[in-house]
Amino acid sequence: MRVIGVTGGVGSGKSAVLNYIEAHFDARIVKADEVGHMLMMPWGKCFDPVVQLFGDWVVREDGSLDRQAIAQIVFKDSEMLKKLNAIIHPEVKKYIVNEIERSRKEETEFFFIEAALLLEEKYDEICDEIWYIYCEKEVRMERLRRDRGYSDERIRQVMENQLPDEEYEAHCDFQLYNDEDVAHTYLQIERRMRTYYESV
Repeated sequence: MRVIGVTGGVGSGKSAVLNYIEAHFDARIVKADEVGHMLMMPWGKCFDPVVQLFGDWVVREDGSLDRQAIAQIVFKDSEMLKKLNAIIHPEVKKYIVNEIERSRKEETEFFFIEAALLLEEKYDEICDEIWYIYCEKEVRMERLRRDRGYSDERIRQVMENQLPDEEYEAHCDFQLYNDEDVAHTYLQIERRMRTYYESV
């Protein structure tokens, strides 16, 4: 089984790339964000530590965490963000490592990990290779306005907190250019995936 990490700036279209791969290949897709959300559910490993960090007031009437309130706090308070990340990220990585082993036993051909902080959290240590999804800044900004309703100020702040393109490029094994031409994106994916079958 080949383990492939997928990263890229916000709005680069990582999900669209992974959706195509999942539909056309024997691939398991795990997204670090989704794992983090799951672990913060009332039954998840991170729920109690997060409540201890922020206080009982972040628990809503239905018993779940008020993630929007937490996001507003950590957006303004970098120390609280560090403390939250110290709770979430190690557990997410542990969960993903276990899922890799499970998929290996099931003889899945490919295991893709999607994480915005793939390099920062050293996921490259558990991956066979890293894909970098590249998209021009203007196209990414337009996607974030259109698909997520982000303001220009929010887009600027999010982008400033991410690694520069040069940093991604220096650590990736394959760069996929994902502009508005989806046919071109799919062609790049097909060509790359074909190289794995040819190398067997």
